[in-house]
Amino acid sequence: MAPSNLVFTMIGASLLWVGWFGFNAGSAVASNALAGMAMLNTQVATAAAALAWMVVEWVERKKPGMLGLASGAVAGLVAITPAAGFVNPQGALIIGLVAGAVCYAGAVWLKKMFKYDDSLDAFGVHGIGGIAGALLTGVLADPAINALGKDHSIITQAKGVGVTIIYTAIATLVILYICKFTTGLRVSEEGEVEGLDLALHGEALHE
Repeated sequence: MAPSNLVFTMIGASLLWVGWFGFNAGSAVASNALAGMAMLNTQVATAAAALAWMVVEWVERKKPGMLGLASGAVAGLVAITPAAGFVNPQGALIIGLVAGAVCYAGAVWLKKMFKYDDSLDAFGVHGIGGIAGALLTGVLADPAINALGKDHSIITQAKGVGVTIIYTAIATLVILYICKFTTGLRVSEEGEVEGLDLALHGEALHE
């Protein structure tokens, strides 16, 4: 489904990009070199992921789009988050390039292959981007940037990813069953056609 307002989409992506600096660099809980490196890595990975997504889209569809550029940027933000305080800028560049490509594959090809409903590409961008970033942290962690980097390995990161997947799958299943027997998981077909703003809230942006 095409976006209804690309201007708002780009404003939202830009706000995310700027806000993410506080998210990643702020995790250092200090104004120091590690915070600065996390900020630099966030910028490098996000820009690289946006470009990587655009290039893949260009090759496949013969023209890149602003929505893809924004999606690629978000993919880079997600992927660099576990690695921001552990890799050097070269590592951030690699993570960004990989994230842009694999998240495009997840959001476009994987969704089409398995026909699951993910209108916001939460799994394709956040799920796959997070997994890619976590695993690559184990490969690219640099003890010269952060001494704790020596404790990161691909095996350790893979175990963490596995535990996270199992936990979130079980917790999500519990939440879905609670919703199923209380509010229900879907609205009526008439409500979908009418629009959820009207069907659920009795409000609309325009008539």
